[in-house]
Amino acid sequence: MPEKPVVIGVAGGTGSGKTSVTRSICQRFHDKTILVIEQDYYYKDQNHLPFEERLNTNYDHPLAFDNDLLISHVNELINHHTIQKPVYDYKMHTRSKEVITVEPKEVIILEGILILEDPRLVDLMDIKVFVDTDADVRIIRRLLRDIKERGRTLDSVIDQYENNVRPMHLQFVEPTKRYADIIIPEGGQNHVAIDIMATKIEKILSRTRQNSH
Repeated sequence: MPEKPVVIGVAGGTGSGKTSVTRSICQRFHDKTILVIEQDYYYKDQNHLPFEERLNTNYDHPLAFDNDLLISHVNELINHHTIQKPVYDYKMHTRSKEVITVEPKEVIILEGILILEDPRLVDLMDIKVFVDTDADVRIIRRLLRDIKERGRTLDSVIDQYENNVRPMHLQFVEPTKRYADIIIPEGGQNHVAIDIMATKIEKILSRTRQNSH
């Protein structure tokens, strides 16, 4: 019987450094097989809505995510089954027809702003992490990303931040910090926290190996 994968949740606000934490974990475990599932891939399919209505989607609200599908996919991976991960088309504001075939791995990292918001997801996790970064740092990172990578204007990014991102962060993202086992200030630069996590992951992996023999 194959070992049960270690499931790690990495949450935190937009621009907090979740991706750099995830990358640091992957670098520590280059000898293991690691799978990263981004919550952003699991925005709800909006094909049934007219394009104008899709433009009003608040992507920072828990209801924007298809957590039922995400949870069923995580369960499939835990049971060593392959999944077809959805792809989200940000230009069309709906799910693409494409899917990505994903094989189960020894370590599964679930990454997203609201990955600790749904108790059903939290129950599947062995380690829960919240990346805690000051709001001024996060907005600068978001500005740079959205302007450079997504072709947005400065005004549109600031407008979205004030109307959606900040209020949703305070209402939904920040409160999930209480469910975290580890809070990492300043993301992937925090090498001590990454070391502690790496040790914990190793412990769980060796325990599951012993149980499977």
